[in-house]
Amino acid sequence: MIKILHNPRCRKSREGLEYLKTKCPDIDVIDYLKDGLTRELIEEILLKTGFTPLQLVRTQEEAYRKELKGRNFTREEWIRILIENPKLLQRPIVIAKHKALLAQPPETIDRVI
Repeated sequence: MIKILHNPRCRKSREGLEYLKTKCPDIDVIDYLKDGLTRELIEEILLKTGFTPLQLVRTQEEAYRKELKGRNFTREEWIRILIENPKLLQRPIVIAKHKALLAQPPETIDRVI
């Protein structure tokens, strides 16, 4: 099953979900703003993307610019920051069995399905 971390209020996330629906009938849509993020989910994303936690952070968000920009945090601290502030997570993220990616543009989804 393919998972997508989705924010229904985000245009890029909606586009990614619509594209994924055309390619894959079995999708687990995770509304991470409503349901929250877990350490396990973030670790899975990091493992399958090869990203660092900072690469998952939306640096254009006001909360990042005002409170986090320019500060050094450990890997564990970034994971905690994402769990406590899910709005900072890049989106949409698509997770397949062995790979995950940030689906921007939506066509990049083809790399994991």
